[in-house]
Parts: sequence; structure tokens; C-alpha cells
Amino acid sequence: MTPAQCGAVRALINMSHAELAGAAAVPLALIADFESGAGTPRPADVEAIQKVLERAGVEFVDEIGVKLSARRR
Repeated sequence: MTPAQCGAVRALINMSHAELAGAAAVPLALIADFESGAGTPRPADVEAIQKVLERAGVEFVDEIGVKLSARRR
């Protein structure tokens, strides 16, 4: 998952930085820093963030794409 994908997905599903941070159990600043390119989270943190977004109904289709899963539509 890229920083741009993370921000786009959050906007697509209307999830705030705080909601994502809480659900992924990572610091709020980590989400903002990751999306802005100001920081590089640990791989485990990126995985936790991506799992939250996938549980919310998003599919990561390639290195730059995302779509809503059938269960979210």
C-alpha cells in the first residue's frame, strides 16, 4: 500500500485519520506522516493499516489501484 492509496481509500470510505489510527492501533501522527510522505512506518504498521481498510470493504488491486469490494457496494 502506498501513501497515496492510504489517503485515497480513507477519503473513499469517509474514514478520518483518528478512526484509522484507532482501528489499526497506531499513533495518529503515523497515519498523517505516512500519507504526506513525511515518515515511513514499520512494515507491521502498514500491514495493520491495510487490514483495517480491507475490513472496511476496500480491495487493493495493484500497486496503485483500489476499489470497493462487492460487500461494501
